[in-house]
Amino acid sequence: MRVTHATSHLPPAHLDETTLVVAVDELAARDADLARVVEAYGPPPLWAREPGFPTLVYIILEQQVSLASARAAFERLCAASGGRPTPDRFLRFTDAELLAIGFSRQKAGYVRRLSDDLLGGGLDLDGIASLDDVHAHAALVRLHGVGPWTADIYLLEALLRPDVWPVGDLALATAVQAVKRLGARPSPGELRELGEAWRPWRGVAARIFWHDYLSRRGRSAGALPGGAGGATPGGPCGRGGRSNTGRADGGRFAGGRFACGRRGMSRQPDRVVSLPACPTEPSAVAAADPRPRPRCPGDGAPTGRS
Repeated sequence: MRVTHATSHLPPAHLDETTLVVAVDELAARDADLARVVEAYGPPPLWAREPGFPTLVYIILEQQVSLASARAAFERLCAASGGRPTPDRFLRFTDAELLAIGFSRQKAGYVRRLSDDLLGGGLDLDGIASLDDVHAHAALVRLHGVGPWTADIYLLEALLRPDVWPVGDLALATAVQAVKRLGARPSPGELRELGEAWRPWRGVAARIFWHDYLSRRGRSAGALPGGAGGATPGGPCGRGGRSNTGRADGGRFAGGRFACGRRGMSRQPDRVVSLPACPTEPSAVAAADPRPRPRCPGDGAPTGRS
């Protein structure tokens, strides 16, 4: 379990398929436990989402419900929007329409506030993307309905920041407990302290741990037809993706940055669901996150703390 904190070089501002492999190799060289995961299951998928309003709405929909429910609601939103959801179109929906789509009153309020902020110039997602991790996270959590976990997932998967470490993610904590052979699942504070060992690639370490979590349960990229990290040829996105095994010849990733036709796990660990894309704008949320979601009071839970 001994790890080395030193790193050979600074990470890039954003991950891509190439830098992901570089980071995985570096982490495996520094940490024998992570090396065993990579040896057993190969490198993890990038699990990327395209940045912007639709992805942030999708992550808000994922709060506190299964990914199957979030997927169904997002598909209905796409259909009702005539394609890719936009702030101005969202604001034209009535309460009854949003309820029928699958928004709770609370989540409808969150996305309405988000839409107002975007249209009124009070929020600039492109501007947030240009900030460093600390300031981008702070800007996101200032939004009504966006707590630390939602901000972390947006930074990790939409902005592809290499050193984001989502301490509120229960699947990550469970995976760290298993891989590092801990006596109990680490708390968010303990997880934050443990994560210091994997700087400046904590976001890549998270992907390795999630990869182990899914693979142990038979839910790895390779275990799912067209699953995480894979794209079905001729599928709804009509774009290439990574191989179903999560690696191509020589153990490296194949295909483009965004893949579709992915499958993912709901927060209930034994339920596997496929994730959607908008009918006319499939790249809006082209890649789905296959991990269980935490129940986060700070991320739009009934306590209203965010």
